[in-house]
Amino acid sequence: MNLAKAKMKLKTHKGAAKRFKLTAGGKVMSGHAGARHILTSKSRKRKRKLGSQRVVSDVDAVHVKSMLPYRR
Repeated sequence: MNLAKAKMKLKTHKGAAKRFKLTAGGKVMSGHAGARHILTSKSRKRKRKLGSQRVVSDVDAVHVKSMLPYRR
């Protein structure tokens, strides 16, 4: 009996899976840097904006999507 060999599954990069999420349209979202400590010297407006998600640049999104193979 000749069985076809199955291809190896790709592993998800767990560090990237925790940091990035993909939208339904295919954009990659991530959090902002600089929102964890030394917040007293930052303005309210700046801290509020750091709490929201941002769209990752197109060049970096290619690398992130390769680390998240089954999330497209």
